[in-house]
Amino acid sequence: MGRRWIEKGHKVTVITSAPNVPNGIVYDGYKNKLWQSEYIDGIRVIRIWTFLAANAGSTKRILNYLTYMFSSLFFSFFVSKVDLVMSTSPQFFCGWAGLLRAKLSFKKNILEIRDIWPESIVAVGAMKNKKLLAIFEWLELKMYKWSTHIVTVGNGYKANLLAKKVPDKKVDVITNGLDIDTFCAKDKNQDLLKRYKIEDKFIISYTGTIGLACGLTVVIEAAQQLKSQTDNSTHFLIVGDGAERKNLEMKANELDLADWITFTGRQDKDMVVDLIASSDACLVHLKKSDLFKTVIPSKIFEAAGMEKPIIMGVDGDARAIVEKAGAGLFMEPENTEELLKAIKTLKEDPKLRTKMGTDGNLYIKKHFDRENLAENYMKICKKVLN
Repeated sequence: MGRRWIEKGHKVTVITSAPNVPNGIVYDGYKNKLWQSEYIDGIRVIRIWTFLAANAGSTKRILNYLTYMFSSLFFSFFVSKVDLVMSTSPQFFCGWAGLLRAKLSFKKNILEIRDIWPESIVAVGAMKNKKLLAIFEWLELKMYKWSTHIVTVGNGYKANLLAKKVPDKKVDVITNGLDIDTFCAKDKNQDLLKRYKIEDKFIISYTGTIGLACGLTVVIEAAQQLKSQTDNSTHFLIVGDGAERKNLEMKANELDLADWITFTGRQDKDMVVDLIASSDACLVHLKKSDLFKTVIPSKIFEAAGMEKPIIMGVDGDARAIVEKAGAGLFMEPENTEELLKAIKTLKEDPKLRTKMGTDGNLYIKKHFDRENLAENYMKICKKVLN
């Protein structure tokens, strides 16, 4: 969004931490300094000090969130000529940083809701302290109340906010979308497939954060069944990193599933594009939870942009988009048999795979082009300022 706004003549400054997700280890080329600044695609990026913590556990992560809130709030006052303050949730201490900056400088703000927090951490069992949750829920409602305007990434999120008495006129929806120039159809990377020794396999890829919410145990179970059937023609590529990666990799090793699952670890964007291009289908999956019916993973836009059929393991709003686009097959989340059934259907029907890839691509380009989304978002910004 920021890159596109700059192309239209606006100025964008992002305040964030040194890149360290998900392991809490700063990436090469950066340090966890008090202040550092750079320009990326014309966006001024200010990186501030935070207490670093891996994307696992709760106490250290909350400390990471709190130090970010105070550091970003303090250093935000060194950014001059601010018209509008935007902040995003999760986690909502980031939301609070933007809200406080706006209030203290008498500016208007937009709060982005990209996940309902703290409900999402309750849904995956990451926090069970009822007193602490009660405090977070109180902070959540106050954040909604005191923000000038709210933008959510899905209608399900908006419905959740309206149920919490947030006025309808205060909330707009701007979904995730597709970067058409980056995620577009391309040939399989044969050198890459040879590197992983999977050039003759039917490949299902999962790309993104491997967190508590992803429910990727279903992949381990599916691979087990394929192994028991001595079917080694199907292979899962798990691309990314997160709190659950080590546990899943350990299970796969214990069950001797190397011929059915490859964990690539975190990859840069160009490599992710090649890995998706080299896949026959893409898996989008979250744990079975009513809360996740409101989630619209950006993975569906990337897969459709690259003309890959989707195995859709997320119910609700995201499922509706995929089915309306004709872009894939739905499977009940965490249902191993349905995952295997979807794989079998796609594997045995190349024409269906091609049709889903083509239809999904046309639909997503028409309705979820980031160029149009950025323009609509800027209209909201101007409406809030006026």
